[in-house]
Amino acid sequence: MTQRSGRTVRDLRRENRTAVLQRLYFDGPLSRFSLGPATGLSSGSVSNVVAELVAEGLVEEAGSVDSAGGRPRILLRVRPDSGYMIGVDVGETRIRVELFDLALTELARVERPLATEGPRRTDRYDVAVVVGHLREGIAEVLDRAGIEAERLLGVGVGVPGIVARTTEDGAVVHGQTIGWDGVPLERLLRESGLLPESVPYYIDNGAKTLGQAEMWFGAGRGARNAVVVLFGSGVGACVVSDDMRPGRAVEWGHLTVRVRGRRCRCGAQGCLEAYAGAEALLERWAEAGGRPPAGVDEETALTAMLAAAYPEAGAEAGAGADPATEAGPAGAAVPAREADATALAVLEETAEYLGAGFSDLINLFQPERILVGGWAGLQLGHRFLDAVRAHATSYALAYPAAHVRIDLGTLGPDAVTVGAAILPLTDFFARGGRRADTDPREQEPVPAWRATLEERTAP
Repeated sequence: MTQRSGRTVRDLRRENRTAVLQRLYFDGPLSRFSLGPATGLSSGSVSNVVAELVAEGLVEEAGSVDSAGGRPRILLRVRPDSGYMIGVDVGETRIRVELFDLALTELARVERPLATEGPRRTDRYDVAVVVGHLREGIAEVLDRAGIEAERLLGVGVGVPGIVARTTEDGAVVHGQTIGWDGVPLERLLRESGLLPESVPYYIDNGAKTLGQAEMWFGAGRGARNAVVVLFGSGVGACVVSDDMRPGRAVEWGHLTVRVRGRRCRCGAQGCLEAYAGAEALLERWAEAGGRPPAGVDEETALTAMLAAAYPEAGAEAGAGADPATEAGPAGAAVPAREADATALAVLEETAEYLGAGFSDLINLFQPERILVGGWAGLQLGHRFLDAVRAHATSYALAYPAAHVRIDLGTLGPDAVTVGAAILPLTDFFARGGRRADTDPREQEPVPAWRATLEERTAP
């Protein structure tokens, strides 16, 4: 039977299952009585859907609550062990692989460092090395947790760059800043034979996976639209117009902020990333006469820059410390260090560049919120987010600027792996809790017209 909208009864059943699963997942445990108003379904539809989900092992009872004058109401929840997901972050200095159950409990984690030696930054992203780390990491987390690969809903991978899809290769990564020109990452992973064909890979931009995580579980919850910024070695952003649907990754870091400006690692001149990314920020400090620590990774170097620009942070950490002194040997008082004027000037200029970049996001998308995440964004945000807000407001149009809130993300520097892991979960919900290898036509009768046409077009 087909509705006027073009949806079939099968479609409606899938949508009902999706509605029940999502409400139980995000708001559960809930009773059957509460699921009606929460989903907009009738009590009969709720009962039918719940019975199916319980029979399939996706939903279980989780205690009871008293009702007004009647029998206690049974609470229901999604079973945490009814499926598993792997999330991968192909980051700037390491590859992180995490295994989660449906409650997003971390069951195992593996990290593989990316070599920083070599004449070019892109050397660390050698395709064979990255694919090898992914294969080994996925196998290791499954082994550590004792989970069979067949129980995975899928593997989500967050990568730098633009992800396109082709019929032959699946997800193909165009990462200009890391030297990847059309890398068929999904095909390379599939050819390894590590996972059964029934377990899909979901490969997408890392800023998009961060945005998904913050909208579902972090500072974006409840927002109708937001922009989530990933600020690490470089910068990127994800524009989200619906908190339950995947956002759209935008190459915000390669917006031109200065004509004929600094050369960006993408090859163009004047990109925001050439001024505001952690890599560029440290380079600008050195060019201005600063002395970044040698032989350390970017995270350690950025921490040193912040300590040089804001030395009072160390004094504030000591209980009862005099703001004019720091504790010396044997309790002797020594003069507090002066701020590194060069580091401070570079950071203040960076705050203005970021503010100008945020103003473009405000003017273009008019979001309710802009959320800053990523390891560098969280480090820097605690220091100069107020300055970034002030610059964004001064550069943006008054009306949208007055209706946006700029905050830090709340899921920490590892949020990309969480977001990557929920890529398969999103698809699982969209299919009404059925796995990717399940053909719904095998579950339900096929309409006569479909069978007839399939026979006519059969080779």
